[in-house]
Amino acid sequence: MRNLSTEQITQLNRYSVYVEKPDHFVFTLEDMMDAAKTADCLKTVEVISGSPNTVVAASFFMRRYGMFCAMQLTNLTMYDDMWQGTIDRLAFGAREEYGNRTVSTFTEEADWKPVDNRTEAIRSLLVQANSLISQIRKAVAVSPLTLWENIFGFLLWEYHVMLNHPATATEAREDLETLKDDHIWAGIAPYSRFAKYLNGSEPSALLNTTVRTTCCFSKDVPGLMQCGFCPLK
Repeated sequence: MRNLSTEQITQLNRYSVYVEKPDHFVFTLEDMMDAAKTADCLKTVEVISGSPNTVVAASFFMRRYGMFCAMQLTNLTMYDDMWQGTIDRLAFGAREEYGNRTVSTFTEEADWKPVDNRTEAIRSLLVQANSLISQIRKAVAVSPLTLWENIFGFLLWEYHVMLNHPATATEAREDLETLKDDHIWAGIAPYSRFAKYLNGSEPSALLNTTVRTTCCFSKDVPGLMQCGFCPLK
């Protein structure tokens, strides 16, 4: 029995999230979160992506993970679903996209399930992202702000789209306000990092602006270019 519609799968694929087994498996999220394996996982990302060092590779990986986060929240707004699997079931595989070698995300379709409590589901996403960022920073000296902003850039675009569509505007507003609430960030940060990123503006108002305060190093990865939010412009 399928958990996801063809439309949902197409939506996930748009952000390099797949519901199939990777042809070229490299590691799971559990591996990346394992202190004994994190450095090796990042070295693998460095080799696959052609990144010049592990700092750039760490940022590159968090951008890929940020796409996964964006697709979870998009599914929450549009379909009341989110990924609810365990970290050993979230796989990453080497794949060629648009002529470039990259690391894509592979999920089990059965792990996309209806959400009972939206606030708790969003909180769980943030807690997992924070745990991943903390673990990566134990293996490589990279700014946590850079890694969080790598997630936020994708959220910015998705909420811009959903807030401007009548079918999703109400739910998108509810979820956005949850993300901006300081309380949901308790134990992660003393305030909402996403609200700080938005700085009082609507997502649509920040498109094509230098909303980032750190560089994501995309410009240093072969086949990629400087992102539209880069503060170095």
